[in-house]
Amino acid sequence: MALDGERGEQEEEKKKKKKKKKRKKKEEEEEGAEKSSSTFAATMGENEAALRASGRGLPDPWADSLGVRPRTTERHITVHKRLVLAFAVSIVALLAVTMLAVLLSLRFDECGASPAPGADGIPAGFPPRGGNGSFPGSARRNHHAGGDSALPEVGREATPGTPSIQPSEEEQEQWQPWTQLRLSGHLKPLHYNLMLTAFMENFTFSGEVNVEIACRNATRYVVLHASRVAVEKVQVAEDRVAGAVPVAGFFLYPQTQVLVVVLNRTLDAQRNYNLKIIYNALIENELLGFFRSSYVLHGERRFLGVTQFSPTHARKAFPCFDEPIYKATFKISIKHQATYLSLSNMPVETSVFEEDGWVTDHFSQTPLMSTYYLAWAICNFTFRETTTKSGVVVRLYARPDAIRRGSGDYALRITKRLIEFYEDYFKVPYSLPKLDLLAVPKHPYAAMENWGLSIFVEQRILLDPSVSSISYLLDVTMVIVHEICHQWFGDLVTPVWWEDVWLKEGFAHYFEFVGTDYLYPGWNMEKQRFLTDVLHEVMLLDGLASSHPVSQEVLRATDIDRVFDWIAYKKGAALIRMLANFMGHSVFQRGLQDYLTIHKYGNAARNDLWNALSEALKRNGKYVNIQEVMDQWTLQMGYPVITILGNTTAENWIIITQQHFIYDISVKTKVLAHQNNSYLWQIPLTIVVGNRSHVSSEAIIWVSNKSENHRITSLDKGSWLLGNINQTGYFRVNYDLRNWRLLIDQLIRNHEVLSVSNRAGLIDDAFSLARAGYLPQNIPLEIIRYLSEEKDFLPWHAASRALYPLDKLLDRMEKYNVFNEYILKQVATTYIKLGWPKNNFNGSLVQASYQHEELRREVIMLACSFGNKHCHQQASTLISDWISSNRNRIPLNVRDIVYCTGVSLLDEDVWEFIWMKFHSTTAVSEKKILLEALTCSDDRNLLNRLLNLSLNSEVVLDQDAIDVIIHVARNPHGRDLAWKFFRDKWKILNSRYGEALFMNSKLISGVTEFLNTEGELKELKNFMKNYHGVAAASFSRAVETVEANVRWKMLYQDELFQWLGKALRH
Repeated sequence: MALDGERGEQEEEKKKKKKKKKRKKKEEEEEGAEKSSSTFAATMGENEAALRASGRGLPDPWADSLGVRPRTTERHITVHKRLVLAFAVSIVALLAVTMLAVLLSLRFDECGASPAPGADGIPAGFPPRGGNGSFPGSARRNHHAGGDSALPEVGREATPGTPSIQPSEEEQEQWQPWTQLRLSGHLKPLHYNLMLTAFMENFTFSGEVNVEIACRNATRYVVLHASRVAVEKVQVAEDRVAGAVPVAGFFLYPQTQVLVVVLNRTLDAQRNYNLKIIYNALIENELLGFFRSSYVLHGERRFLGVTQFSPTHARKAFPCFDEPIYKATFKISIKHQATYLSLSNMPVETSVFEEDGWVTDHFSQTPLMSTYYLAWAICNFTFRETTTKSGVVVRLYARPDAIRRGSGDYALRITKRLIEFYEDYFKVPYSLPKLDLLAVPKHPYAAMENWGLSIFVEQRILLDPSVSSISYLLDVTMVIVHEICHQWFGDLVTPVWWEDVWLKEGFAHYFEFVGTDYLYPGWNMEKQRFLTDVLHEVMLLDGLASSHPVSQEVLRATDIDRVFDWIAYKKGAALIRMLANFMGHSVFQRGLQDYLTIHKYGNAARNDLWNALSEALKRNGKYVNIQEVMDQWTLQMGYPVITILGNTTAENWIIITQQHFIYDISVKTKVLAHQNNSYLWQIPLTIVVGNRSHVSSEAIIWVSNKSENHRITSLDKGSWLLGNINQTGYFRVNYDLRNWRLLIDQLIRNHEVLSVSNRAGLIDDAFSLARAGYLPQNIPLEIIRYLSEEKDFLPWHAASRALYPLDKLLDRMEKYNVFNEYILKQVATTYIKLGWPKNNFNGSLVQASYQHEELRREVIMLACSFGNKHCHQQASTLISDWISSNRNRIPLNVRDIVYCTGVSLLDEDVWEFIWMKFHSTTAVSEKKILLEALTCSDDRNLLNRLLNLSLNSEVVLDQDAIDVIIHVARNPHGRDLAWKFFRDKWKILNSRYGEALFMNSKLISGVTEFLNTEGELKELKNFMKNYHGVAAASFSRAVETVEANVRWKMLYQDELFQWLGKALRH
């Protein structure tokens, strides 16, 4: 539509010119009219020249309305000479009034363009924090590496005197590309030359970006993203021969975060142009764009500048085409004080030192890449390095004291191995000459996968073996495995658009477990730990009616933030795992190799993945339409529950049904979208038949209808059925009560007949089905009675995670002690048997010890949490010994449990001691667990004090404040305090975390998920009314969760307590 409209304007101009030539001689015959016309043209010509000289060009529609129009002659109308004279006089008068109005409006624009210097505490010339600015101004020193030589100084340009123009009414009636939610596609960036000068003393920077753009469709507007930058100057040129394209002006449009450059002529299709923009901005004190962080070394606070551009924040650091489809090459130069060093995606090519103590680093050109994983940093860190077999240089940059202690050595060592692993697995070499890992004190996320410069928050990459537990080491390992995978899935092959963000995040999350299995083969991460840490966790979220498909439509910038949630990460990973299992891992691997090879340095959508995997199956002699199967899983929200019923009328036949699983079944009657009950999936149901001593071989049944009958051989009265073997599928399985009883009996008599993963899967399914009302409340509690004989970690871990939300539903009730006593009874035998660890974990991982140590830790945690007297006594003794001797002899793998238990049991002096240690320790892993321990206090005054301190960035890092609030909310003594604090401080919290992907979502969920009274539900709904539209999706999930909590208590708590009472009496 835009192209057609612009061509129409051009054709109209040609017609006007032809008519003008034909009438020229006729107009000359009328002397009076000729004089008037000459005066008019001369005056307007002078005015236009003046406007061009000042750079204040007007939009073309305005120019059209003020241009010289053909005069009507005596041949067309006959009037009295006096009327002609009066007409001429009126025209001159009208002209004078028009000129006066134009001059006054221009003068008014000049007065209003720039705010007072230093207004609102912002250096003069910089955009206000709350939005965009386009007023003139420069950074403290005007350093632009390369100067203005990139474009010829030919023709008219927009200068600091031309901060902005406003679109005319006529333009507003036409197509406005700057109001669209996506860039039009008329222009495509080919290459960026970006030159930055950073002033770390006042946290500002100046920039010059030169973009080579290809014009696909003729257009008179250059529209690209920009936010919070002060644009000083804009030029557009075709080449040195053709010269500059005249720029009428430019303006920032905050609603869509774009910079609009209005041209005086149309750019021609199929030609390339150069766009030059000079601008400046702040190095923000927040968490997105180009922001600053700090740390203390030898009592001195040091600062660094670092970027976080994903998903839509590159535009805050330089004007750019900030959508993943617009891949281009980048050449970056950074000028900074010589006391700092600079890093970017590529290695430094040359460094130019100046006499005044400044240096400019010129980086090599990148391959084709999207803006969101471009990166740079300015810091005074030191590094250690290693090199892979293929010659990739890997460096880890961190605070000098952390490098000196060797805190980054573990990460450096495994990164080298992981690059080699992925190169072999994907059969695609790592694409850049280097990979830098940067550990920063402050960052909104655990890490960001910038190509060649991955940035990690310190707690997710630095590891001190003398104070780090196995669980902390596992966290660090998996974050690194995730980010290295992104160098292929995300950086090398990028999703076309954010609706398929799971194409990168789902794969990276799945390979966390595959890659960790490569590093530690005995840990069985993909086959076992994936269940509790991914599958069970995301199915809780995806079982809500307010969930969404893994591929969801993205229209607005706010929608982009919304897709970065656990559905994209964890459900994406679970669907990939299901796909790998029903395809076969080797065929799946070959399909991924083809996908990466075909689409490297480009973009891909989900259908591209389906096609590559289908072709891999086809070459293996299997004809499965992967797209047809997987579209149901990616384009529908939620997941099914399969119910397997024995057929009472026909032997060896079973009935299999599927329906959409929702925790709050009542939602189906309330929400119109769920009333038609039309959800269907093609489900790869694996199934076995077993008895007390034998299990049949695995069979697969593809279930695609709501109800199906299937014949199962060797199914007799004493045999049980088990579906979804090892929980490879993304669905739950329910049975008739007879089958549940047989499975419970099997677990009690000989649990090892079932695999570890099957035992864990049964526990999680039973608790979730009971929570949703599909099963009686006693079934899951009967299942866990066998745990006293369980020697493997995973079923205990599954039980612990399943019991946690149930515990939080009950922990403020009068009868809570009944539930507490029942759980302690199941834990006691194993707790006594395993005991406490005697020696510190020394960092040299023994493969066989992982499962045993994690099991011991899980049982100790349950024992202390539910009030085992020996566990409490042991924790109190250990922490008292630390305080009295000032030597911490607490075993590393249970330190967090001991700290929390000690703070909850002992007096305020212990809290103050832990608070002091939190401030004094430099080990990031220790700092984290000390801070979390402070939230375990029973003293409400201390909890309130901690909540208030959490918003002080000098005391608690911004990214850690959320965890403090959430952990207080999980404490039954602090739940109402955290909920009140959240409401009172919401404006502050939302302004701090609102743009940071799912940090706001995490906070909302963490504070509200265990509210369970009618009063709290009412408070939540009233609070939402006051902040209508803000974080709407997160609050909708919160309301549904709390409604389900209230409903569960109303329907099932009495049933649960009655059964518990009977069970304890027997």
